[in-house]
Amino acid sequence: MQVDFEHIKRRLAFHTPVRIADSSSRHACVLVSLVLLEKSLHLLLTKRTDRVEHHKGQISFPGGVVDEGDESPQHTALRELEEELGIPSSSVSIIGQLDDFQIPTGFIVTPIVGFIDHSIDVLMRNDEVDEILLIPFEKFFDPSLRRLETLLLKGAMRQVYFYDVWKEPVWGATAHIIKQFTDRVAH
Repeated sequence: MQVDFEHIKRRLAFHTPVRIADSSSRHACVLVSLVLLEKSLHLLLTKRTDRVEHHKGQISFPGGVVDEGDESPQHTALRELEEELGIPSSSVSIIGQLDDFQIPTGFIVTPIVGFIDHSIDVLMRNDEVDEILLIPFEKFFDPSLRRLETLLLKGAMRQVYFYDVWKEPVWGATAHIIKQFTDRVAH
């Protein structure tokens, strides 16, 4: 499925994100980043190192825990993007926000959607990021590359999405956010 940038902006403009208020959970924000390469949109993902505190070795969006001084979810997502990849907030256009999502590790994640100019320089923090992935966005709409499995996580059986779009599957919270995003813009 080919989805253009203007269509995505329109779909997100009419969405009022659902926020989860739970003071017992830690709050984090991620930047769901679209990058235009060779006339098609790509999602920017990272493969985390085995040295980070949470979600070691997993494929994720740039992001992290909300700091006390962060002014908004957008501020957190942009700060984390700059810390992890050296991409300044001035290179990102925020185009929307998706619904909050609570994950089994005790975090509530707020996904912020942005567009990054492909011509920017990336200075990856090697202690947090092993690899940067730019995966064609259209792959995430292909049902043959998506599967749903039931897994035992943190003592409960959970439905978990997997996307087989790279040499390792994109799964868990990242896949859930991608599924929410593709559902939102597919109509």
